[in-house]
Amino acid sequence: MTTETKLPFDQEYVSSFSKQNNEPGWLLDVRNSAYAALDTLPLPRPDKTKIDKWNFTGFTKHVVESEIFTSVEELPESVRTLIDANEGSKNLYIQRNNTPAFSMVAEELKNQGVIFTDIFTAARDHADLVQKYFMKDGVKADEHRLTALHAALLNGGVFIYVPKNVEIKEPLQAVFLHDNPEASLFNHVLVVADDNSQLTYVENYISTAEAENGIVNIVTEVFANTNARVAYGAVDNLSKGITTYVNRRGTAGRDAKIEWALGLMNDGNTISENVTNLVGDGSFGDAKTVVVGRGEQIQNFTTQITHWGKHSEGYILKHGVMKDSASSIFNGIGKIEHGASKSNAEQESRVLMLSEKARGDANPILLIDEDDVTAGHAASVGRVDPIQLYYLMSRGIPKHEAERLVIHGFLAPVVNQLPIEAVKKGLVEVIERKVK
Repeated sequence: MTTETKLPFDQEYVSSFSKQNNEPGWLLDVRNSAYAALDTLPLPRPDKTKIDKWNFTGFTKHVVESEIFTSVEELPESVRTLIDANEGSKNLYIQRNNTPAFSMVAEELKNQGVIFTDIFTAARDHADLVQKYFMKDGVKADEHRLTALHAALLNGGVFIYVPKNVEIKEPLQAVFLHDNPEASLFNHVLVVADDNSQLTYVENYISTAEAENGIVNIVTEVFANTNARVAYGAVDNLSKGITTYVNRRGTAGRDAKIEWALGLMNDGNTISENVTNLVGDGSFGDAKTVVVGRGEQIQNFTTQITHWGKHSEGYILKHGVMKDSASSIFNGIGKIEHGASKSNAEQESRVLMLSEKARGDANPILLIDEDDVTAGHAASVGRVDPIQLYYLMSRGIPKHEAERLVIHGFLAPVVNQLPIEAVKKGLVEVIERKVK
């Protein structure tokens, strides 16, 4: 049984917005079909987390127009600190609320056929290419109500395409700045790495405005075709009043690699799905995640790697810290389908609770439908070791500083393995602010 979805915008508005945006007819069809299906689709059911009372639709403005930036020097300090001066500033996209506010791509990449632009420009100028991948074989609009909402109300995001045999050495970086409390984000990030190509993509979500009933609905689709490699790094740092649904999904072809490095640092209620489908033989997936929860927030994190191809390898590593009255569910799923022989699925989840009211639940799951494979998992949930604290405090270190050192030590095995320096640096700074 489903319930009616109450939205401040009707289907006529959705169609009008698409036409005013000069979107191709296929994208208008996707929007209309998704909107029409809303009341027939259920909400997703994250394990052990009730979300039926969460706010996913209670907003008043679909698009907030914001001023653009004409140079890197004009960027707010909060954004400039996220940019790697040696790498990221060469290929940079800034979205301010719902406005494409700044873009810079090296001429060398343009000459090689690389596309790095906002999702709407891509839909207009590269319609056939975007249509080939958009919400078809990755995340589908009719999976549940939140994916349908995303498709119907899409209002931002980026598109990246790397042609065959092109290797991008410098990271591509996107910063999604939320500095208007009335802005809602329905961002779609679509990354396509063609055969034998390689790229590193880094994104940051940052709130500088406190929103009382903010909504962020993010969908990412990554396609690594034959022998391609995609390193995808993200640090999400959205404010307390924002309810976030984020679905990052990758599809790896033969001998392809997708590596995720995710720092999930939101202060509001959050559902996060990170799924990698290892479709091709010899494909590889690696998902590293760090989380810090605080206040009274409720979060649910599901990381899944599904093996379809023979000799595929999947690794999941998750460390989380819960403070105050925060509670989080950590689901790790390694699934090996029948026929994916010689595959390997490994996962590890660790949760550290810093207070009596903090809650963390780590659930390692292995679903094996093939005999000739290897698989393993490890999980632990616990509180700060009082002996560790006592040892540090006996050396004259105040309790709050001792806890900070323990937290950094606990998260270090994941943070230090993140392959993207820009993500690692930004993540350490966010962790430092949250654990003070």
